[in-house]
Amino acid sequence: MTIEEIKNKLKNYTVGIAGAGGLGSNCAVALARVGIGKLVVADFDVVSESNLNRQYFFRDQIGIKKVDALKENINRINPEVKIEIHDIKLNEQNIVSLFKDCNIVVEAFDLAEMKKMLIETCITQLPNIPIVIGSGMAGFGDNNSIKVRRIENLYICGDEKTEVSDKNPPLAPRVGIVANMQANTVLEILLEKK
Repeated sequence: MTIEEIKNKLKNYTVGIAGAGGLGSNCAVALARVGIGKLVVADFDVVSESNLNRQYFFRDQIGIKKVDALKENINRINPEVKIEIHDIKLNEQNIVSLFKDCNIVVEAFDLAEMKKMLIETCITQLPNIPIVIGSGMAGFGDNNSIKVRRIENLYICGDEKTEVSDKNPPLAPRVGIVANMQANTVLEILLEKK
């Protein structure tokens, strides 16, 4: 498939992204670069200096809502991408209303309980929409442990074992690998290779 053929197909799809931090911002940028038609991004946080080591934001965006900063960055990269932003904390009720018209939902949360809530909500209330999640990306090195595993309509990207902690922080290389793996999995699904 040529890049034009890929863009012509992708422009008809909408991807929901739950979280605009390390995974969400980098995945959104990767999808924008290849010509996804529309992104629906939800997050309630603001850009902080500590985010700059792994998230697709810039120093002059510190203090700005992540969804606003991400929209600005994506518009600079590819103004043809429609981007719908929601400055909210996701829960069981608003997940369904925000993502019901999406072709795929990408999970990009930090907290395990939020990941679990999104997965359970999507599986029970949006069962026909694939979910691409990130699990296990802390620290550095060990590239060969990062993979994609499929369980029906759930795609898990990461090593599924390395948890974030003070001694094992999330860093740009592994977070970026998993975020781009999520974007690549989205492409595989939308372009009918999976």
